[in-house]
Amino acid sequence: MNGRFLFQACIAVFLLAGLWLAGPAFGLTWNIQTVDSNGDVGIYTSIALDGDGYPRISYSDSTNVALKYAAFNGSTWDIETVDGTGGRHTSIALDADAYPHISYYDYTNEDLKYAAFNGSIWEIETVDSTGNVGIDTSIALDADSYPHTSYQDRTNGELKYAAFNGSTWDIETVDSTGDVGGETSIALDANGYPHISYWDWTNYALKYAAFNGSTWDIETVDSTGNVGLWTSLAVDADSHPHISYRDRTNVALKYAALNGPTWDIETVDSTGDVGLDTSIVLDADGYPLISYQDWTNHTLKYAAFNGSTWDVNTIDSAGNVGGYTSIALDSDGYPHISYYDYTNEDLKYAYAYCGYVLAGDMDDDCRVDFFDFAVMAANWLIDCDQTPGDPACVPE
Repeated sequence: MNGRFLFQACIAVFLLAGLWLAGPAFGLTWNIQTVDSNGDVGIYTSIALDGDGYPRISYSDSTNVALKYAAFNGSTWDIETVDGTGGRHTSIALDADAYPHISYYDYTNEDLKYAAFNGSIWEIETVDSTGNVGIDTSIALDADSYPHTSYQDRTNGELKYAAFNGSTWDIETVDSTGDVGGETSIALDANGYPHISYWDWTNYALKYAAFNGSTWDIETVDSTGNVGLWTSLAVDADSHPHISYRDRTNVALKYAALNGPTWDIETVDSTGDVGLDTSIVLDADGYPLISYQDWTNHTLKYAAFNGSTWDVNTIDSAGNVGGYTSIALDSDGYPHISYYDYTNEDLKYAYAYCGYVLAGDMDDDCRVDFFDFAVMAANWLIDCDQTPGDPACVPE
């Protein structure tokens, strides 16, 4: 083993020790802007990003009791009213052509509705009108861009699910045990099977339902205290669910992930009264990122798991902000969040970018962590006596 290899190994060990002691370093900078301030607008926001990383946001106009839609075109926001008869509890998804699909609650008629842009106009239809239905709806699109929605039947206290098959909607009741189905969130796995997180009002518990191809597997995830409000669900590459939610008993933000047959459950943030209006997304490494409101300080907060601990930051503290959050990641892994400004009754939007050049950021993710050490090790820990032909080995 030559002296150069020993020197490189010592440097690598030194850097690893620094990361172990200090933890990962981050360089995110946040840009915050008001999207819509025309009346009382911005509750029930939902965000999705197109191929260019531009945000599309669905939300409610409380002044006019309408569904609105805002799309960033690269320089300004294009804002329009989609449906003037309701528009609460909105959820948005984009298809392969970046056309928006929105499920929402028709507050006027107490129905579940669906709006899809076909390239020229919005096509709007009522999906379910049996009773008071459509509250807490969530949408996901399959490989054919067909919509799948979860929602609550408030009349019967049930969790319902509707999926478009290409010509009609297939509607079914997923769970009717007690008063259930609130705060739903849906995601599809690699097989196109739906996974739904939701709140059990009867037992004040977080529940989860997954379709296995023939039936629904239903289980209680967390029942310690009053938990399960403001659920948000994401599914990783292995079809394992990750759920963020509110612990009302301890006024905290919690997170649950299915690890084999058991759930790993932890408290992410318990500083003050936090964990309202959670929204979750997974990064390229499968790590969870969560947006939520801090009710004590009336701020927008953001928690990101770095592989060992949670990095928790306040993003916006200008007034009473951070309501109805929704999060999405762009192709570079940077978070974008839509949310409501209670003080000004506006729709707001925040996005992160790498505002600093971090020494040691080898994989260009705006943070220095153990993944960067792996890149360093791959390039530095080379024994040129054993592999003299490696490009890193320069003859003396």
